[in-house]
Amino acid sequence: MAKVAFIGLGVMGYPMAGHLKVRGGHDVTVYNRTAAKAEQWATAFGGRTAATPAEAAKDQEFVFSCVGNDDDLRSVTTGENGAFETIGQGAIFIDNTTASAEVARELYSAARAKGAHFIDAPVSGGQAGAENGVLTVMCGGDSEAFDRARPIIDSYARMVGLMGPAGAGQLTKMINQICIAGLVQGLAEGIHFGKRSGLDIEKVIDVISKGAAGSWQMENRYKTMNAGKYDFGFAVDWMRKDLDIVLAEARRNGAKLPVTALVDQFYADVQALGGNRWDTSSLLARLEK
Repeated sequence: MAKVAFIGLGVMGYPMAGHLKVRGGHDVTVYNRTAAKAEQWATAFGGRTAATPAEAAKDQEFVFSCVGNDDDLRSVTTGENGAFETIGQGAIFIDNTTASAEVARELYSAARAKGAHFIDAPVSGGQAGAENGVLTVMCGGDSEAFDRARPIIDSYARMVGLMGPAGAGQLTKMINQICIAGLVQGLAEGIHFGKRSGLDIEKVIDVISKGAAGSWQMENRYKTMNAGKYDFGFAVDWMRKDLDIVLAEARRNGAKLPVTALVDQFYADVQALGGNRWDTSSLLARLEK
């Protein structure tokens, strides 16, 4: 059993912290900006709450975070009453936020200056993956810290990998989002084309999903897409946040991402339709408006 803190109890962090307590059997203290959510978690799982990130991190072996963006992450780490005020020598901070590689490297250096470790560890699998404890976790950092943290991360993960030094986890998550964006647009166009052609989409997908066109998105989203239902996963607002990070990194490293940039604009069209909280498969709604 390890002493663990978890900062940020949103739709991802809440169940992830729960798995650390129940499946991992760890001693878990939580902090959330809305204190009532932390109290709710503590009642449900039997852990403790803290009034600030600094209080949560004090005397912990591992400190996790899952917050909104770079600014939120800086606030709970190096900001006033942030976790880095109290993080101990040798402690490991594991950040599950999807953020920039730049902030990951910045916080890695800040943690090392405190004698602690930092691992950027963004996740893939969405809310369902968090609830079921089967997330894919892409890590960046030092191998020694990763080897110590991996058994703890396993509490909520199906796949955990060290991708390279600080920032490599975030860069890998960017690739994940690049691939998803293109796949979902292709699936949306395929379903749209099939409907316009008068085909039975169920029959079409049953056949093509067994061949080279098959994908997780096809297997798990075509039915809801075909039914015009878009409340089954990762929201458009979140995807646009992620793609903004991707495109900013591409401007820095010179990568050419024409399809990703185009799909990002298609998601902006979905937002204009009122689909901010629809899931990412709602690209089909834009084609059928």
